[in-house]
Amino acid sequence: MNWTEFFAPVWLSVKIAVITSIIVFILATCVAKLMAGRKFPGYSLLETVLMLPLVLPPTVVGFVLLVILGRRSWIGELYERFTEQTILFTWGSAVIAAVVVAFPLVYRTVKAGFEEVDRDLENAARAQGASELQVLWYVTLPLASRALAAGFVLGFARGLGEFGATIMVAGNIPGRTQTVPTAIYVAVDGGNMTLAWMWVISIIVISALMLMFVNRRS
Repeated sequence: MNWTEFFAPVWLSVKIAVITSIIVFILATCVAKLMAGRKFPGYSLLETVLMLPLVLPPTVVGFVLLVILGRRSWIGELYERFTEQTILFTWGSAVIAAVVVAFPLVYRTVKAGFEEVDRDLENAARAQGASELQVLWYVTLPLASRALAAGFVLGFARGLGEFGATIMVAGNIPGRTQTVPTAIYVAVDGGNMTLAWMWVISIIVISALMLMFVNRRS
């Protein structure tokens, strides 16, 4: 067993999953708070756009990101001009892909939690002189804590297991962009079942530990 070869994708996958879960949790929580319990012109259209990555094949999401972030796009060109590097085929592009794919899952979960919060309790806090920030921090977030925890776990799990969009925008470069899912695919394709099983077990253990931690905190 080449332990360097084994641990490189594991470490990269965990790093991508942690960063993805933090970014997508913050974004989804902010958007869900704005969208929960409200109706306005264009609400259905905006909701459809936010949820679209959930129903699209990951390879389609990856292709769209490939076009948006590529060297011929204004985003890719601007990034390359300032950093002298490309966005694509880096671990950062894997984070972007994971965030886009994970966002609908986290958003939907957190939004459901916000919509279940009793509005009378929020109004009672306001009547006692609490500011909107205090209502959010001391009333809304604690009451929606289970949904928030579930959303964070979903974001972590989706970032850890993302394959289709990641391989489109980040590729499968050993030591640079190779994550555990892509490494498993290559190992199975090459007939190295022992290494594939080791990576599978590692992802199961990491996911189980994450679930145990969140359940204990809840």
